[in-house]
Amino acid sequence: MNHLIARLKIKRSDEFMAFKTKSKIIGIILAAGLIILTLGFIAQSAMTKYLYPIRYEQYVEKYSQEYNVPENLIYAVIRTESSFKSDAVSNVGAVGLTQIMPDAFEWINNKLGEDKAFESLYNEETSIRYGAFLLGYLLDEFENPEAALAAYHAGRGNVNKWLNDKAYSKDGIHLDTIPISDTAHYVRKVMRSVNIYNKLNPISDGKDDK
Repeated sequence: MNHLIARLKIKRSDEFMAFKTKSKIIGIILAAGLIILTLGFIAQSAMTKYLYPIRYEQYVEKYSQEYNVPENLIYAVIRTESSFKSDAVSNVGAVGLTQIMPDAFEWINNKLGEDKAFESLYNEETSIRYGAFLLGYLLDEFENPEAALAAYHAGRGNVNKWLNDKAYSKDGIHLDTIPISDTAHYVRKVMRSVNIYNKLNPISDGKDDK
């Protein structure tokens, strides 16, 4: 009888040790999984910040306030237009961080009462100032960021024509359809960047999106 009890005790002890071992293994696996998830989150966050940088803050903040344009919209436009390269030149002749075309440059120059050379757009501050001025003007004119961005890309004339066409706009304010595929893609890309910048860089100043 004593021998049987001893054997039961040994069996229970072995089972308890096995249970403890399994519990430790499960704990280690869970801890490792948590570490992997944490590292993955950190890596993803770092990659997002790398892909959506925040640069030239002093100029963006200054002209965001001066022309009443959301900072993150300016960052999104710069990222989409030039990838933050101040010497960027497009195949159609747009220049600088905010990729201003020669005719738009002359129009802004005239509106601001200035006489700058087109090459001044290679200067970071000038490019951001002119881009922010144009965005602010278009936001005032079109009352929503999608239409303003479409005008930034395809011109005010095109957007006004689309807004007056029921095939493209039911209410004459919002574009239901953008008939130029490059412009439609541009607007989607910038707005997607705005949403990401709003998470990375939450700010409430500037003109609210409508």
